[in-house]
Amino acid sequence: MVVSAAALGKGAGVLDRPVIERTTPGRESEFDLRKKKKTTPPFRVILHNDNHNKREYVVQVLMKVIPGMTLDNAVNIMQEAHYNGLSVVIICSQADAEEHCMQLRGNGLLSSIEPESGGC
Repeated sequence: MVVSAAALGKGAGVLDRPVIERTTPGRESEFDLRKKKKTTPPFRVILHNDNHNKREYVVQVLMKVIPGMTLDNAVNIMQEAHYNGLSVVIICSQADAEEHCMQLRGNGLLSSIEPESGGC
């Protein structure tokens, strides 16, 4: 039995051959990298209160270091750390959390990271 494309209706036809991505040994494919990124547990970046930095400076550093940080969010995070001793700055991948933490520390702020599922 032969079925023409016209008989099947709109959208029927021959499919293109799928492209199979070849990787060299020791190199991860784009799919593997996406899968790994999705399966890594999220981490919290925590800002700790200190008595050395002015509040305005803390807000400026948060806006400089954390992508997409707004003035309102930075002020709220700074206030929470000031009154409660610590505040969650952002929840992200471990690699990003480590980078943000190092940048905050590099600007003189006290910060740490912890898995989102543990800690406070």
